[in-house]
Amino acid sequence: MISPDSLALEQHSLAKAQLHRRDFNRFLLGSVALGSNPFVTLLVLGDSLSAEYGLARGTGWVALMQSKLASTHPTTQVINASISGDTTSGGLSRLPHLLKLHKPFAVVIELGANDALQGLDLKVTHSNLTQMALMIKEAHAKTVLVGTQVPPNYGVEYNRAFTQVFVQVAKEQRVDLVPSLFSALSAHLKSLPPREAQLDQWFQADHLHPLKEAHPYLLEAVWPAIQKTF
Repeated sequence: MISPDSLALEQHSLAKAQLHRRDFNRFLLGSVALGSNPFVTLLVLGDSLSAEYGLARGTGWVALMQSKLASTHPTTQVINASISGDTTSGGLSRLPHLLKLHKPFAVVIELGANDALQGLDLKVTHSNLTQMALMIKEAHAKTVLVGTQVPPNYGVEYNRAFTQVFVQVAKEQRVDLVPSLFSALSAHLKSLPPREAQLDQWFQADHLHPLKEAHPYLLEAVWPAIQKTF
């Protein structure tokens, strides 16, 4: 026969064990909550070339990159913070909030073409890109800087100076550089017969924004630098 004292002691032990179990369950649930988002973030800060201007959603190079990362780095999510028409000044003003909000491990900067199209001083472009690279570094993230081209009617000298802005910033800030977003596409077009390499088959009517058929080649140009961020 169990004595009242033994029964009380057994009930106390059981209650204590249940308390420990509840505490342990709360600890586990807390751990799950803290780790509820297992993804790391790759942020893309670009202009219309990255914002799928004139394209169906999901067909631009950034979306293609997310699909490719799903098989190679499945815990990576891509945040496309690109805005058509954006300049380096616009990117610089938006970047602090984006870094705080998304806490990316790497940021792809694809900006600058609209600086040239708007006739902005290249010194301003250089300064803006530099400040963005410094912000990203302070946020303990990596930078991938993507260069681009301006239309040939801007002249050889301007094109050379424009290209050098990206080269200089990458060298000064020690960040990875994609010399040109269009390098792989250009190489592909040169390999085609003239009839198949006509711009109308690869670019929208403005001859500035690539069609969806060209975007895999934009990704091809960026991909090696993306891989280096991991």
